[in-house]
Amino acid sequence: MQPADDANESALAAGERTTTHTTRLGGKDVSAQVQSWQVERSYATDLPAAMRAFSGSSAAQLQVQLSGAAGKSAPEMYSPWADRATGDVVRPGQSVVHENGVGGAKLPAFRGTVRSRSTTSGTDSAQVTALDGAERLRGPAVLPKPYAGFLWKSGRPVSSATWCVSELLRQGGAYACPPPRYPDFVEGRPLTLVYASLHGGFSTPYGQPEHVPPADSYVFSRQGAPHEMALVPKGPQLKASWFPRGRVTVPGSRILVEAWVNNAVAYGDLDDDAVPSNSDRVTLQLQLNRNGSATGYLELVVDFAEGWARIYSSDTADGWYFQWSGISEPTLRGIWQQRGVWHIGAFFDTSSTGTSVYPTVRPQLTAPDGTQFLGTPATYTDSSALQPASELRQVSLFTDMPTECVQVTSGMAAMPGPAEFSQTGDHAWTKSVELDDVILPLIVLPRVTGSQWEVISQIAKASMSTAEIDERGVFRWRNYSRFATKPTVADLTLTSVREIASLTATEEIDACRNYCIQPYKDWTGITGPVTGTTFTDTVVRTIPASTTTTVKYLMADDEYDVSPPGTDDDSVTEPGTNVRFGTAATGGTSVKGAVDLLVRREDGYLVVRFANRSTQTLYTATKTGTPSFFLQTLKPSADPVERQAIAYLENPANDPAGVASEKFYGRQEYTAETTDWVQDASTASALAHAMRDAGVLPVPVIGDVDVLYDPRIQLGDVVRVVDTTGAALDTLAWVVGIRTSATADGGVQQTLTLRGVDPGPLPEDFQLTPDAPSDPVTVTYATYASVTSTFPTHAVLTASGLTWGEIKESAHVR
Repeated sequence: MQPADDANESALAAGERTTTHTTRLGGKDVSAQVQSWQVERSYATDLPAAMRAFSGSSAAQLQVQLSGAAGKSAPEMYSPWADRATGDVVRPGQSVVHENGVGGAKLPAFRGTVRSRSTTSGTDSAQVTALDGAERLRGPAVLPKPYAGFLWKSGRPVSSATWCVSELLRQGGAYACPPPRYPDFVEGRPLTLVYASLHGGFSTPYGQPEHVPPADSYVFSRQGAPHEMALVPKGPQLKASWFPRGRVTVPGSRILVEAWVNNAVAYGDLDDDAVPSNSDRVTLQLQLNRNGSATGYLELVVDFAEGWARIYSSDTADGWYFQWSGISEPTLRGIWQQRGVWHIGAFFDTSSTGTSVYPTVRPQLTAPDGTQFLGTPATYTDSSALQPASELRQVSLFTDMPTECVQVTSGMAAMPGPAEFSQTGDHAWTKSVELDDVILPLIVLPRVTGSQWEVISQIAKASMSTAEIDERGVFRWRNYSRFATKPTVADLTLTSVREIASLTATEEIDACRNYCIQPYKDWTGITGPVTGTTFTDTVVRTIPASTTTTVKYLMADDEYDVSPPGTDDDSVTEPGTNVRFGTAATGGTSVKGAVDLLVRREDGYLVVRFANRSTQTLYTATKTGTPSFFLQTLKPSADPVERQAIAYLENPANDPAGVASEKFYGRQEYTAETTDWVQDASTASALAHAMRDAGVLPVPVIGDVDVLYDPRIQLGDVVRVVDTTGAALDTLAWVVGIRTSATADGGVQQTLTLRGVDPGPLPEDFQLTPDAPSDPVTVTYATYASVTSTFPTHAVLTASGLTWGEIKESAHVR
């Protein structure tokens, strides 16, 4: 329920029905022009309403009837052809905020955008219909197609339905954690290379997961998450890695790496099986692909137990470093011991005109109390820290603690200031998403079509979850587990003596489902990846000095993503998608660390952008002068096998409800829709049992409950319904639908739809003897004696011409 102030509480306790309201369209208060309004919310689902009425998506709708003002009629002000000065107030897409309450106080009731407007000439009325934040999610749903999940035998989860929901919301401008700094490619602007929210998966909208840890080595948890959901390791130094969407070059690039961590939660706190450890360290590592098989590293390492931050530059993972600690930095002395959410980051400046560079590095940290530390820049001088020509190959995370929102950004001129780093002030974002625990792990992400809201609704249906945007515009995603435990305490009590004017209780046989089947796609048969599509460029591409060349290569939508090409040289040829840059069209000498490579998928093509950062013209040519760009996609070694998980009466001794269900209602089957969102047996089994638990006995729906208006009631609330004037009813029920309407005089009517928490006592058929399901006509059959009496010999029987059936039914025997 929504919290209310004392004025609202007192008015509700007194039974006040007259409301006050505020309605804003486009930020303009039009409350005085409102003739009537109605807000409606409910969960939409294709399952039998009483079986799973609390599953599905909810797009709230507001209807407002407006009159004109200042001597102008409503059609004159608000028709589609009205003057923009007044018409834009109700144009489709315009913002709408509605609040209402009693006792002079108001609570949020609706926040969304105008969907339609209608005016009728000759009247003074304009009808405006608005939908909540679901209207902002009408853009095309786009999800990545990572291959990392099937790189191992039997596969590893690379994502989850929860991550997909979070990502689709981000695309619509609703955020659960800080958004990517520079998601869109704009020439000359910084660019987000990797953005891993870690909201239930390692998949990314920018970048490509590469190393995915085993599923038993971590959990995704909301407990202790810096913002909404975090990756929590079960052991020390859990590793995950990603390929960036752009292989930027060193020297030449400026790169910001950052993440949010919570050092107040140890992995052992969330998993009893975790191995205890005193480690308190997190590492963000940039791996650089040098000439031949050599590798370089740039790393930020923060150790909260020892109280220091180090930045490494070397050809090994633990080479030369600068250190910032409480000993050398007075500002840090008072904050290292803080436990809670930290924002950590480092800036690597490798800008140089030469073929190698000593990086200039700088850390920045924000402590749990908001204290910000911006380290002094430091430039390496030791030869072991020198970085020769190379490209950014991989980004890795090593962590002991809950970690969220890993970002890598290139192209920034300098380390961002404190406000930009923390994304506050002019760079502020609003958290407007609440997620739930991960329940649908995914080895591969399903192909999606339609709008973001349509796909979110599909996921809600497949996972028996609820998706809704509340009265304040906050999106809430809740799993079926939310309703798995029967509540014992109500948020509100409704009685026929005071609050209830009328109600209708309905019980239907379709609500009974005691044999539930959940199909799923079984990926355990895969043995790893195999080569999918391959393509070798048909021409040698010329990339002039200090210019950019963009090439499109045809790529089917069902192909899995590819990373930016690896850059070959004359000593090493990278496997998979790769390219060699030569100094001549005939081959010449290979060049490393000179061309930034960026890939993106667009309209059935893989778009590859070659940005030559050197002062000489380069060519995509092999040593022998043939085209060097080679494209290779991966696919799983086998397709998934469709299987079924079934929940039914397995142990009658421990399942009295199941026994009663089959005895009194018979076996009632329900098969969930086949979907790519369920990909393992345990998840499918859990869903099947959740369906059966909800439908093993038909739970009544209490509809058209006309109640005394209460603006605090929300979907999913638990109410106690006590009806002593009609049905003998005293039960707990979930709120699954709310319709509130009011007229200009302040009169208000509120109607609820409720789903019972409990079906009540088991059926008994006390003093009843139910009739049999069939009552056929009684037929007296002939006996042997009667047949032989009528037909004493076989010849007589044959002469009669009767069939055995005619004789058997005794019509021709005495």
